[in-house]
Amino acid sequence: MRFVLWGRYCDNALELRTPYRQEHLAGLQQQQQAGGLITLGPTQDSSHVFAIYEAETKQQVEDWVKGDVYWRHGIWTEVEIYPWIQAF
Repeated sequence: MRFVLWGRYCDNALELRTPYRQEHLAGLQQQQQAGGLITLGPTQDSSHVFAIYEAETKQQVEDWVKGDVYWRHGIWTEVEIYPWIQAF
């Protein structure tokens, strides 16, 4: 099943993420190699994050997100995860 994620970054995210960036990218790469993460990235103004995941349950996606260093250190301040039906 596929899920979409919309989230929000904290103020000054570009500066505040610096000490956690490599760990964040390594974790995303692991998720992608395991087949869970399809794509993830910020909006152009770095105020929001968007992702598409492949998972068996919404809880699995929530666990990945809450395990991410950006979530644990408040770089991502909120996320919403929705089951998604890909039409095309």
